[in-house]
Amino acid sequence: MSPTVIVLFLIIVALTLAITFWASRQTQTTGDFYTASGGLTGFQNGLAISGDYLSAASFLGIAGSIALFGFDGFFYSIGFLIAYLVVLFLVAEPLRNLGKYTLADMINARFNAKKVRGAAALSTITISIFYMLAQLVGAGALIQLLFDIPYTVAVLIVGVMMTIYVLFGGMIATSWVQIVKAVLLMAGMLILSFLVLMHFNFNIGAMFEEAKSATSHGADYLSPGLKFTAPLDTISLMLALVLGTAGLPHILMRFFTVKDAKTARKSVVTATWIIGAFYVLTLFLGFGAAIFVGEGTITEANPGGNMAAPLLAKAIGGEFLFAFISAVAFATILAVVAGLVLSGASAFAHDLYGQIIKKGKASDQQQMLAARYAALAVSVLSIILSLFAQYLNVAFLVSLAFCIGASANLPVILYTVYWKRFNTTGAVSALLSGLIAALVLVSISPSVFSPTEGAALFVGDPIFPLSNPALVSVPIGFLGGYLGTIFSSKSDAKRYAEVKVKAHTGYRKTGS
Repeated sequence: MSPTVIVLFLIIVALTLAITFWASRQTQTTGDFYTASGGLTGFQNGLAISGDYLSAASFLGIAGSIALFGFDGFFYSIGFLIAYLVVLFLVAEPLRNLGKYTLADMINARFNAKKVRGAAALSTITISIFYMLAQLVGAGALIQLLFDIPYTVAVLIVGVMMTIYVLFGGMIATSWVQIVKAVLLMAGMLILSFLVLMHFNFNIGAMFEEAKSATSHGADYLSPGLKFTAPLDTISLMLALVLGTAGLPHILMRFFTVKDAKTARKSVVTATWIIGAFYVLTLFLGFGAAIFVGEGTITEANPGGNMAAPLLAKAIGGEFLFAFISAVAFATILAVVAGLVLSGASAFAHDLYGQIIKKGKASDQQQMLAARYAALAVSVLSIILSLFAQYLNVAFLVSLAFCIGASANLPVILYTVYWKRFNTTGAVSALLSGLIAALVLVSISPSVFSPTEGAALFVGDPIFPLSNPALVSVPIGFLGGYLGTIFSSKSDAKRYAEVKVKAHTGYRKTGS
């Protein structure tokens, strides 16, 4: 427990708590709590999106995967980055034009049915919890490494802090914590990458050659197939990563924090540049960790490889850089989990409680209270589940959340905006078939069952062969929406025409 580590951690915590205190004084309405009343600029929201998106999976998980498995670990970087093109071209503008606070608002702009809103809220809460597991596992491993305290205590510390941010600050606090975290994270990435390359006189080829001799894999380290030996499994993973972002509720919520679709597009462009630069730099962190830290040390600190980046900082920059990178990683986790708690709480308070239980007649005060109770419940559930996922790689855990987003939410979003015949039955069947298929297939996959002890949650032969089921569950989601629609005669061409105009132009009739 170096004094430097403690001081930097306290500075980060104090800064984020100060932001939360300031934001709590600005948060007066449900609009402030859910979406910061649409008051962010395109650049600010772009930074916040990148802060929300660059999670523990990106900073800790991907660096660890590259360090241990070389080229195959970089698949995550490629998939996460390309995913933003799907968001930019297909989702960002229609979502901002049709929605208000949540994904369910956007879908209900066309259907206005309680069962659609309820199914969308269920999907949102499920994704938020899966994604949050990854952040809490990363946080637990980080705090355990730094302060030599039990994993359980470490997870509880992070859980309490993230709950404070959401309970008191809402979206305003969450956004500014994410902006600060994005700036710090990019600074840390640039410093680490510069120091790694400096050791090789900025010769990337020399770094690759050194990596081959530094790992047990030899020349295979630079070739695909080291981790992902089954081609179908690899395709399935990439499908989840590329399509999943467009269905992640905590990312989609960010488009409601700006005033119009034009600003939403600017947000995505800004975020794409920042995220693109980040994922290129993960290559240098992963290779640097393999060379300067070593596989044995990385896996000893955490079997999933999640501590590769902080250990690299210690190896090439000493205690101060180690403390700084660890503090940034901690801020990264806090920012992302705050966004996740907020999306889950919003789905419950706004969609389930406000629109279904109270039939749209809940007061601002009632919704705010419900959102805070929901935030507490989501936090507690996620903390409990994360205690059983300690040894899983966080990048893998996030890929499962992406799978659910791609299987359940994306089909409904695309059908809502682009298919004239799509109806209420189709929306519900798409959401539920994609969600159930993803959860069931994951539960019987090699990710949960493995013939060898310690490789997964349970010992046994998996029934479903793919670790990430997106290759099957995404088509099931689209097929569920299609079949639900064609076997139901109800459709509203006039309503679709209104939605189509609104989705692509942002035009709203007076009083609507």
